[in-house]
Amino acid sequence: MTAPGPLLAHWDPRTATATSWGSVSWLVNGATVAGAEQTLGVVTIEPGQSNPLHFHPNCEEILYVVSGQCEHRVGDQKVDLGPGMCICIPRGAPHCARTTSSERLVVVVSFSSPDRQVVNLEGGDLA
Repeated sequence: MTAPGPLLAHWDPRTATATSWGSVSWLVNGATVAGAEQTLGVVTIEPGQSNPLHFHPNCEEILYVVSGQCEHRVGDQKVDLGPGMCICIPRGAPHCARTTSSERLVVVVSFSSPDRQVVNLEGGDLA
């Protein structure tokens, strides 16, 4: 049996899914790559904005901050994140991020499942 070849994905913010707080681009997941075993994307949050409080019942999430700064809430804990910082959010932990810098927050997000599930705890739009 031959192993599948690599897939090259390119982040283009012009093709991102817009939300009321920023945008989301899914580069790899079960819907975009047959046989994928995880999800990878890029999320942006505009200055002063926050994504809704939510959790993922079927996977952990890892965020890596490319640019901007945020206050990330995980359960009752708040953590300040900036460029080069990474946070691992356990499966089922309620979390959200609020941009605290004057520039847009850009994060690379990774999930341990190709079909990341999300439960929105506040309403509002999640992509």
